[in-house]
Amino acid sequence: MYRLFSKIYLKERQVQKKTRKHKKMERITPVVLLVSLLIMFASGIVISLNCYLFDAFSFQFQIANTCADGLGTCENCDERCKDKHGPSSENICDRSLVMPLCMCYYQCADPTPTLSPPKICNGGAGLCSARCPGSCCDTNCAQKFKGGH
Repeated sequence: MYRLFSKIYLKERQVQKKTRKHKKMERITPVVLLVSLLIMFASGIVISLNCYLFDAFSFQFQIANTCADGLGTCENCDERCKDKHGPSSENICDRSLVMPLCMCYYQCADPTPTLSPPKICNGGAGLCSARCPGSCCDTNCAQKFKGGH
């Protein structure tokens, strides 16, 4: 009889262990799934950011008369640099980053100064009148406004 009870007891224990193990797996599975999805999502963002930052990477800046232009990845760097900025341009493939980037350096033109529109005197206020037409008005206007007409 003792053996019968002990067999039943042992079977019950085995069933309980399996049930506990199954319940534990039920709790772990969603966590593992969530972590896996998070890793896949994060790596997808990193990959898409890398594509965005490095494949479509292009910027320009100027120091003195030398301009720099980021041309993206280093594939055909020299050819693309010379095609875009002329034969005197120089390029460097910067391999210190995660993905090597092509930098093109070239002589840039001095920016043309923008001229402000001349100030125009519209009669009145003693500048222009019937007694002071044409050149007299221009002189009065030029005295009041630098470069005025």
